Amino acid sequence: MQSVWNAPNPILFGQGSAKSVGDKLREFGCSKVLVVYDEGVKPIADTIIGYIEAAEIGIARFGEVQADPPDWLVEKAGALGVSEKVDGVVGIGGGSSLDAAKAAKLLIVNPPPISQYYGREGVVMKPSVPLIVMPTTAGTGSECTPGGVITDTQRGIKTNIAGVGCAVTLGIVDPELTIGMPPAVTAFTGMDALSHCLESFTSQRRNDLSALVGKEGIRLVAKYLVRAYENGNDMEAREGMMFASVLGGMAMSGALCHLAHDIGRSLGAKFHVPHGNGCAACMPQVMETIAEVRTPELRYIAGCFGVEPAPDADAKTVGKAAGDAIKELIKTIKLPTLSQMGLSLEELLAKVPDEVEMQAAMAAKAGFVTSPVPITKELIADIIKRAYNEN
Repeated sequence: MQSVWNAPNPILFGQGSAKSVGDKLREFGCSKVLVVYDEGVKPIADTIIGYIEAAEIGIARFGEVQADPPDWLVEKAGALGVSEKVDGVVGIGGGSSLDAAKAAKLLIVNPPPISQYYGREGVVMKPSVPLIVMPTTAGTGSECTPGGVITDTQRGIKTNIAGVGCAVTLGIVDPELTIGMPPAVTAFTGMDALSHCLESFTSQRRNDLSALVGKEGIRLVAKYLVRAYENGNDMEAREGMMFASVLGGMAMSGALCHLAHDIGRSLGAKFHVPHGNGCAACMPQVMETIAEVRTPELRYIAGCFGVEPAPDADAKTVGKAAGDAIKELIKTIKLPTLSQMGLSLEELLAKVPDEVEMQAAMAAKAGFVTSPVPITKELIADIIKRAYNEN
């Protein structure tokens, strides 16, 4: 079987690794860096900035990152980097901060607007300054993916940037940076990691590497997410979830994600639902929807969560077992369901199916078919209806 493997950037992983950021920047030849983060992680950012300043490297701060970073915001960050004449970028925080840092890096060398760099294929950009990303959540995998997600405010959708201009030079993944994560954030970022692993494992574009790495990520989430949620100081669980997040980023770089993730992206763009919550919202129903074509994979997923379908169980039974296992996880970590998000079924059906179908069609034109079953507006509407009423 032929496989396409996308190797991620280097990762420095382990407790205490954040303290080496200044030394790593010096190795890259940086003398002044733009530090990109959101207000919620300012105490962590202040500590990391202290490590950078101890290495006698200058700082320009951009602490204004918003969830699902909009185009205008990343252009503002890039303009600050240009005006401050930085020769490096450091991103600190969750996926939004890391994606904003990638966009800022891109715009330090490549002129705005950011919209001219949307897409995966045929986008022309120049290499830019070194970028170190330091996640403070265990979920997005953005520390080892070749691009980021930006909100296109003109079209009201979330879209991608990718390429040499926004590539990560080094990911520093220190589980100690996640100790202060509240349980709710641990829960929805953990479900983002699970989404990456599950969907790359079952993607139409799956390959040998995504299957191997995705399977291990699923096992780690099943073992450690509830523990990390219930005890934020459990360092074994924190480290296990950080590893699962990295594996999810690696797995989806080649295989990409599909239905649950596509719905989650639309929920984020249209209704500002946190990404992990959005990905989890329909995950059980997605498992059942793909059961006929991914029965062995769903049997493995169910088994990771302690549910063992009978050896002779049919595809529908196996799919339900996997879906029920995810439902139980969602209840345990107290994630809000679609019906608990303050959204009516009518407004969800009015916006989400059309967008998911449109995004799938655009991806198909570019050669990126990921869903193991054909995506139609009717299919997405059915998944949403069932999730709204069943979860």
